[in-house]
Amino acid sequence: MLEVEVIGLDDGVLEELTALDVEELCALALSSAGIEDGHVAVAFVDEATIQALNRDHRGKDAPTDVLSFPIDGVEGDAAPGANGAPRELGDVVICPPCTEDLSEAVVHGALHLTGMDHEVDDGEMLALQAELLRWVQE
Repeated sequence: MLEVEVIGLDDGVLEELTALDVEELCALALSSAGIEDGHVAVAFVDEATIQALNRDHRGKDAPTDVLSFPIDGVEGDAAPGANGAPRELGDVVICPPCTEDLSEAVVHGALHLTGMDHEVDDGEMLALQAELLRWVQE
């Protein structure tokens, strides 16, 4: 079973996206890679927080729209974590003030957790992202 923990929506930050929307978008993106089980945390943060994360983890001292932090990886078996807890797929951090389309940011972040990387592939990740977003917008 996929567990999506949504952090930061209760602060009144977003009106156009609900926690259920975030869960469904993550599930769609992850299932496109055959991932049905695990835990994902999606946090909505301010510009200072994402800038610090971007600086500390990517060496880029500027705010950005979305960052992903894979944890247990997606390759190999889908064994549960310690004590039968769900496998930790990773965290997605989104900065709404830096994001034009929040649904796109959720899908984008979740696809990075599957191991996809638009900076090194031949356009596959962004093409899949566009297709998934077309499905949810219909």
